[in-house]
Amino acid sequence: YYSRKSTTEVYASIIEDLTFAANNLPPKGTLTFGRATSGAAKGLLAKAHLTIGNYAEAETLLEGLVNGTEYSLMDDYSDVFYNEGNDEILFAIPYIDDSATEGQDFSFEMTSGGVVAGLNYLTDNFINAMDPADTERNAVLRNPSNPAEVGKFLTQSADARLCGNDWIVLRHADVYLMYAEAIMAGAESTQNLTAIAAYNAVRDRAGMSTLAVDGSATLTLDALVWERRIELAFENHRFFDLIRTGKATSVLTAFAASEGLSFSNNDLLLPIPQVEINVSGELLIQNPGY
Repeated sequence: YYSRKSTTEVYASIIEDLTFAANNLPPKGTLTFGRATSGAAKGLLAKAHLTIGNYAEAETLLEGLVNGTEYSLMDDYSDVFYNEGNDEILFAIPYIDDSATEGQDFSFEMTSGGVVAGLNYLTDNFINAMDPADTERNAVLRNPSNPAEVGKFLTQSADARLCGNDWIVLRHADVYLMYAEAIMAGAESTQNLTAIAAYNAVRDRAGMSTLAVDGSATLTLDALVWERRIELAFENHRFFDLIRTGKATSVLTAFAASEGLSFSNNDLLLPIPQVEINVSGELLIQNPGY
């Protein structure tokens, strides 16, 4: 019971649970916003399949979501975060301003106060990666009142540690970009027009240049991962994107070096808490490097 399970066993369990949820949860519109829906389960199930390389399964699920009518991209990038409960959200955790039981403090973590604790903050590396032409997203990625702070999830609460911004777990822009990735099926590039159209949909919403759809353009994995970095910044996807696409070691090694830090592949796994090792009777073995 206490021994370590294989990655294969863990993902088999995840996929079993999400498949059941996708087949049994009601659709959006029949539940109060914030409740789990079949669409949310399908999106998360697709991401699980994508993570372990089940590209065909992921593509089928994502195609259904992209071609469906339940979800759509908001016209204004800012409205994704400040017009809560919108049609781009597949799943979010709702919060209420200034509520001791229903408020959150992750919005505080993205302010200058959070920087002190080394939480979610704008690095020079990220700022330099932002395209000056990307004005619609840049206005949200950086706080207009304080460009040193993250602009997503700015609170309206009186207490900065009791914020009401909803935490977005999965949204339709993520679905579009995952759809392109699933079609690529692990390749470094594609000229598939459906994949390019999915990539273009996210770029076009932001008012950015798009790839030609006459068969002459090529979508690269690097461009897709880069687009995910900007579009989904500060939504807790970047690390997992790098792992899934096999780019974690190269990207994090370069970033660590630029910051005067060190990085090794051991850092891709967190340590197992000693209390869990003790409870297991030492059946659990600590991860390398700790």
